[in-house]
Amino acid sequence: MTIRLAIVGLILITAIALGMIAVQVTRPPQVVVQGPRAEPPPLMISYLTAARALPAGTLARDEDFVVRPVSPTNLPPGALTESPETRASLRGALVRRYLDPGAPVTAADVLRVRDRGFLAAVLEPGTRAASIGVDEVSGVSGLIWPGDQVDVILTQNMDQAASAGMRVVSEVVLQDARVIAVDQDIARAAQAQGPATSVGHIARTVTLQISPNDSDRLAVARQLGHLSLAVRAMSDGFSGTLARSTTYSKDVTSVLTDPTGKTVRVIQGEQHNDVTFR
Repeated sequence: MTIRLAIVGLILITAIALGMIAVQVTRPPQVVVQGPRAEPPPLMISYLTAARALPAGTLARDEDFVVRPVSPTNLPPGALTESPETRASLRGALVRRYLDPGAPVTAADVLRVRDRGFLAAVLEPGTRAASIGVDEVSGVSGLIWPGDQVDVILTQNMDQAASAGMRVVSEVVLQDARVIAVDQDIARAAQAQGPATSVGHIARTVTLQISPNDSDRLAVARQLGHLSLAVRAMSDGFSGTLARSTTYSKDVTSVLTDPTGKTVRVIQGEQHNDVTFR
């Protein structure tokens, strides 16, 4: 009996399996409809163009350039592509030829700060570039930027033979000199954005644009004593003639005023003595 039931069960299972196979074979194949394949976005490259009209001689700023994306096949020949390094190299660069708004910027259109001959190109005709060493005090706490106008003050310690009130003297040796560089940061013109040096950086060298005669005066002044800078107000005018101003020790403190004192004649009988009180 048990064997008979097992055989019957096996036959039923086989029949069911054969039936399922027959259904799968006779069912029509299912067609999977796929949507349209998304095309990858076209490859683009960005290059720099003039944001406005840039005359020859312009000292470039970040906002003078805008980015234009194009396909690689449409990239203008020689155009400078956008990158942080390219942007940094164009800061303060000298525009060599007139650029129309939207014109692509090429390496031939600009003279960069590190390029040979850049400083000579920045100087106004008939002027010279001369540098002086500064520290935190003489450099106005690092708050002098390219484009500032400054006076150069010479302070000297005179010979010990001089009276106490005349022993230290200061005078303005250069007036209204234009700062064109602080360390290696070059002037970007009067509208330059932001400070030329990083916050907290104390300059060690300031380069001035001065006349040939003033460059000689500055060379002598370096040997005579200590040089310091005084920033001029933007509203200050300058006649072109150096206003002579000399300050001695006695002009700063009354303690060092020349002790001429007062003389009093003391009469004792027939003796007359002059006594000076200091």
